[in-house]
Amino acid sequence: MGIGICPTVDFAFKLMLGSPEHTNVTKHFLNSILEGQGRISHVRILNPILDKDNIDDKLAVLDVLATDEHGRKLNIEMQTSLPGELPQRLVYYAACLYAGQLTSGASYSTLRPAISICVLKQVMFLQSSWLHLDFRLREVSGELLTDDLQIHLLQLPKLRVTAQNVYHASPTERWAYFLGNAEYLTHEDIRRLFPDEEIAEAAGVLKMISQTPENRYLYEARLKAQRDEESRMRKALQDGFEKGREEGREAGREEGREEGREEGREEGRSEGLQDGVRAGRILLLQQILGLPESTLEQLAACDSAWLSDLEEKLQQQLRLRHQS
Repeated sequence: MGIGICPTVDFAFKLMLGSPEHTNVTKHFLNSILEGQGRISHVRILNPILDKDNIDDKLAVLDVLATDEHGRKLNIEMQTSLPGELPQRLVYYAACLYAGQLTSGASYSTLRPAISICVLKQVMFLQSSWLHLDFRLREVSGELLTDDLQIHLLQLPKLRVTAQNVYHASPTERWAYFLGNAEYLTHEDIRRLFPDEEIAEAAGVLKMISQTPENRYLYEARLKAQRDEESRMRKALQDGFEKGREEGREAGREEGREEGREEGREEGRSEGLQDGVRAGRILLLQQILGLPESTLEQLAACDSAWLSDLEEKLQQQLRLRHQS
């Protein structure tokens, strides 16, 4: 029987990567993502106490804050959906970690890098084939200004590794495979698939959750909140999906595109229906442009602002194609 605990549920994710008793797991994960940036041999968890009063709040943020022997400030978080303001929030958190180091009278030379690592259960960059995206401050030619601010995204659906080759995959790919499949793996599977003692230790943390009544209750509460939110979004999109596809066909003509969008807003009976209309138009635009088509599940995880932004970007691509 598999472990039965999904590490992408934020409660499990935090216990696995943010426990002072299991810093070897945290170090291994960080070294896998930050490969080539100065190996971490010591890490200190800065926020080990989980606020259990908010465990049923679907909007609670359960991330991991840590520092290493190089003085770098490290933030690790799990995102199962794509809130429209996520890019801005990631930048804000990293900037706060960076600016918060500077005390009155201190020199800028004392600032150490601030690094945010966000594991995504949904794809943020649909047209990118990369599992691991590394954002820093660069000139458009690629010249690096500084690596003091870094945002790393791990897009789990972009993983192309399988059980047949995960053992010899990169450390980042092995972690991505574990995060996506640990729930269904047995102890024997873990030993067979991964050469890493730290991943076996992470599996042990998940097993501990399943065997400890209080932790199991807290995990189930977070899992229920997560599933309720996903179900609500999926139902809302399904209600408007067919309507959106039909309106999207009409809006596919360049001259009627803006009218189609306004009509979708006016006729939408709810925010969910409006999102369904947007989803239909997004799928049609992706078809017209010959781009990889999103799934209903991917779009269901996105909020209205993100869907609207994606639709606008696709429309702009189509306008540029007509102009060329």
